[in-house]
Amino acid sequence: MGTDTNWPAIGYEHTAWEPFAGLSRRERRYGEYQSAIVPEIADLDPRLSTSTSALVDEASFEIARFDGEMGGEIAPFAAVLLRTESASSSEIEHLSASAKAIALAELGDTSKRNATEIAANTRAMNAAIRLSDRLDATTILEMHKALFGDANPRIPGGRWRTDAVWIGGNTPHSAEFVPPGHEHVVPAIEDLVRFMDRDDVPVLCHAAVAHAQFETIHPFGDGNGRTGRALVHAMLRGKGLTRNITVPVSAGLLTNPDRYFDALTAYRAGDIEPIARSFAESSFRAIANGRELVEEIRAIRSEWREKVRARRDSAAHRILDALARQPVMDTAFAQREMAISSSAARRAFAELEEAGIVTEFSGMKRNRCWRSDEVLLALDSFAGKAGRRGRPG
Repeated sequence: MGTDTNWPAIGYEHTAWEPFAGLSRRERRYGEYQSAIVPEIADLDPRLSTSTSALVDEASFEIARFDGEMGGEIAPFAAVLLRTESASSSEIEHLSASAKAIALAELGDTSKRNATEIAANTRAMNAAIRLSDRLDATTILEMHKALFGDANPRIPGGRWRTDAVWIGGNTPHSAEFVPPGHEHVVPAIEDLVRFMDRDDVPVLCHAAVAHAQFETIHPFGDGNGRTGRALVHAMLRGKGLTRNITVPVSAGLLTNPDRYFDALTAYRAGDIEPIARSFAESSFRAIANGRELVEEIRAIRSEWREKVRARRDSAAHRILDALARQPVMDTAFAQREMAISSSAARRAFAELEEAGIVTEFSGMKRNRCWRSDEVLLALDSFAGKAGRRGRPG
């Protein structure tokens, strides 16, 4: 283990096996299994080795500096970076889609499931940032509800689980990890909230440990990883390490997800060093790639302004300013977001299309859609650097 952190390992308890439909006869006859007992951490001191503490401090400085760099240009880049974080967090759960498919899903297209789920994760991230001044159990439930909504009867959004869950395997007997029984979820979350409420722990270490504890509790039937990574950003914002943007930490984790999962396993064995190092190192990678993305979009926007001759307060320029954060648009979006008429939106898109900035791709006379290929290419390039396994659709 990395250092003497005096951090407790999880314990185990025997749990009765309740078979469910679809299992083989052999699996139905299995006996008791072991589920985790999660130690209370509210009053514990998460001590790190000197080298890891220095790494975490350096990463925290870089996060704050990157956040400060964006201070004067929040409008386009806050949304872009939040979307990339949402997509990368989803990709860790093997949910991938192209930037175009995600943008269409944000406009209401539900034809591609992965993109729809990633768009939902963006809503969960937005909820995390919006509620970051209130880090409590209600906030966690609202983040999960933003992710799942009310449409899925199997996994109701915003409700603690009432059944057993396990990670890997067909049954808890063959699982890689079995979280605590559902009856322990609420007390464990209450303890976690008390830990998050403290102000005497360095913020990035605080968020990393809270995240690992949340994933160990696994309080929901599904969506724990995405909700837990959104919780990280709620803590970074709520504790003041970030003020303007969402640093795409998940994009850094995605470059080596096995190391991230190994760090969670080490945490459950009583070693907090790997998860702290994982978040610090991921922050460096995320910031480097994030800077490249921001600079590329800045260059694209600068070229756009040279091409459009309309007045700066025109509908065309207003759409232009929004293209970086929403690289696929329809007239309804432009009307709603820019407060312009349908005819003004159509004229603006025609002007931007003539300038080679957007492309109409729906092929319809009504409900037409336009895309910015330059921004979409930049976003997919960022995804490739983050190590996404594929970008269908």
